[in-house]
Amino acid sequence: MLKVFYLLIAWLAVLLGTVGIFLPLLPTTPFILLAAVLFSKSSPRFAAWLEQHRTFGPLLNDWQQHGVVSLKAKCSATLMVAISAGLMLWMEVPWFARIAAGTCLLAVMVFLWTRPSVKNSSR
Repeated sequence: MLKVFYLLIAWLAVLLGTVGIFLPLLPTTPFILLAAVLFSKSSPRFAAWLEQHRTFGPLLNDWQQHGVVSLKAKCSATLMVAISAGLMLWMEVPWFARIAAGTCLLAVMVFLWTRPSVKNSSR
């Protein structure tokens, strides 16, 4: 039953990641990485399909083999974080929610920007 749940969530992540290719406000990379993890737990066949996909495969292989997040993905994520923070201020979100969300967003940005943007050939 858990495998079916993982499989459904993985396909939802692939769908959202695909939509993110066309909509600048929706990120692609986190959804595809999530799909890869969930497919690895639920369907080796779909995990292999995703890893060999012409669009998503290079992104996954860069992450899995080299720990690389492209500069384009980092910039897109940073833009989305800035927009999210701006919306929280504009919408007058309660201070405790701003602090909680801001802390999470900051942690994501620190993690993301401390990852390499190019493959290190010495690995």
